[in-house]
Amino acid sequence: MTAKKAVDNFLSKSKFAVVGVSRNRKKFGNVIYQELKKKDYKVFAVNPNMDSLNQDPCYPNLGSLPEPVEGVVIVVPPEETEKVVKDVHSNNIKLVWMQQGSESETAIEFCEKNSIEVVYKECILMFAEPAASIHKFHRWIWKILKKLPK
Repeated sequence: MTAKKAVDNFLSKSKFAVVGVSRNRKKFGNVIYQELKKKDYKVFAVNPNMDSLNQDPCYPNLGSLPEPVEGVVIVVPPEETEKVVKDVHSNNIKLVWMQQGSESETAIEFCEKNSIEVVYKECILMFAEPAASIHKFHRWIWKILKKLPK
């Protein structure tokens, strides 16, 4: 399980890329991108199959971003995450959040071996303040079940 220190460190930054954004408003990549924007983070959309997302430019990879980011939120299948963390490393980014369902042991081990701080098995929307009602409720449930990062 991820340590609270890693969660807090990630969210103390202000500029992120979200890899795996989607045109579908119900997909987590889209939801996370939109929610982080609402919370005043500067976010860049990354998806090699899209040119834009709601008038925002969408970039094919981390190397094509117009400026450096402090962290990357990954919302892709685990086998794609393994490729994304290599892109993270080659772009000298030191913070990764693997959204639930995106993580793989191989990708986590790669991050750890390459000094990339990684958050996994956590939903970023439970922790990015202010948490919306459903995510706030989810965090409360996890607190009761003692599943929150320590």
